[in-house]
Amino acid sequence: MNLTSQKNIAARVLKCGRTRVWFDPSRIADISEAITSADIRRLINDGVIKKMPKKGLSSFRRKKVAEQKKKGRRRNKGSIKGGARTRLNRKKVWIQKIRALRKMAKELKSNSRIDNRIYRDIYRKSKSGFFRSRSHLMTYLERNNLVKKEDKKEMPKEA
Repeated sequence: MNLTSQKNIAARVLKCGRTRVWFDPSRIADISEAITSADIRRLINDGVIKKMPKKGLSSFRRKKVAEQKKKGRRRNKGSIKGGARTRLNRKKVWIQKIRALRKMAKELKSNSRIDNRIYRDIYRKSKSGFFRSRSHLMTYLERNNLVKKEDKKEMPKEA
């Protein structure tokens, strides 16, 4: 028995897809006789034709993976997708680096280990991307004898 047209009409009346339309198997004869939308509506009211609930996507697997990642799993080479620049935003990396360099330059100046001329020079060089890191900045200053040695304060001796 071909009930394709009845299923199509029922889907239109119920405002759902054809796969969500359910026919009562014991009343197939009544459904096959229904040829108009009004007939289908009557069968819907009688409970012969029903709309099935939507099938949802299970979030079990997603939660399980998130839990594993929280523990530090799934972090090996095979799990890495994308290059280093896609995983770490270039701009954020730059901001982190430039802030560290500027803070260090400011500290050196406030501790009077460098004068204003050298401060301006390293500030400009930092801005242009000359220094890779804080240690690179210190190496540069020490090699060029631009930094004064830090005065080590003696700890008071306890009696």
